Amino acid sequence: MNEPDVSVVVCVYTEDRWEDILAAVASVRAQSRPALETLLVVDHNQALLERLAKEYKETHEVRVLANAGPRGLSAGRNTGIAASHGEIIAFLDDDAVAERDWLRHFADGYTDPRVMAVGGRTMPIWASGRRPAWFPEEFDWVVGCTYKGLPEGRVQVRNVLGGNASFRRTAFDAAGGFATGIGRDGDKRPLGCEETELCIRLTRARPDAVLLIDDRAVIHHRVPQVREHFGYFRTRTYAEGLSKALVARSVGADKGLESERRYTTRVLPAGVARGLRDALLARPGGAGRAGAIVAGVLTAAGGYVLGSVRARRGGATFTVVEIERSGEGGTA
Repeated sequence: MNEPDVSVVVCVYTEDRWEDILAAVASVRAQSRPALETLLVVDHNQALLERLAKEYKETHEVRVLANAGPRGLSAGRNTGIAASHGEIIAFLDDDAVAERDWLRHFADGYTDPRVMAVGGRTMPIWASGRRPAWFPEEFDWVVGCTYKGLPEGRVQVRNVLGGNASFRRTAFDAAGGFATGIGRDGDKRPLGCEETELCIRLTRARPDAVLLIDDRAVIHHRVPQVREHFGYFRTRTYAEGLSKALVARSVGADKGLESERRYTTRVLPAGVARGLRDALLARPGGAGRAGAIVAGVLTAAGGYVLGSVRARRGGATFTVVEIERSGEGGTA
């Protein structure tokens, strides 16, 4: 049986991450299981588009193209999907590097034809060199990383996490692409949940679909110093609440908040208890972690309530687009 070809999509938007982008591409090119191609999708930044096209002009397996949709991560991913040739499409953040066997573990998951998506484990690289003492591992999703409470090994999940994920091409044929208007848009408020909404939509379109996380498919994600501060933590948890409200409005609270109920009723109380225990034992950061968990829950809940009101009033919407394959395009 022939192994499926894998296309890798890396969405980029700023020259400030130039070295990170080069490192991300280098990590894809060093895979033990080579990618068919790497697509760099540039989000409405002509200077960066031209600079990358020049950088990879002689590198045939790297293609540089402009986001063909509205500004934002979702439209960039949709552009990459449409232009790619692989049977499997993997996504890597522009400020992350993949371990050598990343794609091999992804591809292994697709031996079962029911598998429509495989995600991996994302580890933080803290700009300060170490995790802030107050920052709870249960909230590592705030900085785009795998968080404490997710199941370990290769397991079936409701949704994969977008910065380290892969999908079978037929998943997009069945469900459409990433929804625009829900995910990130450059440096604006750090919304999310576009991959959650897509995965729920996919399993509705294909009830037999299996979605997996394989924690051997590892990437290392850079966390800039600004995201190590409580101000960003608060902003991101609030934005997550807003995003979750949009998803719940679209797919229903039962499915939209299915995983979150277990997380808030089991994982987070256990995290608070550990933090308080560490505080009693005079271990550094224990009280801070317990307080951050409580603050994160309250802030996300506030965002969810406001987002629900906006969604009911029709003030917050997102759009699902069909993926029309171009299979070509690009400047490198």
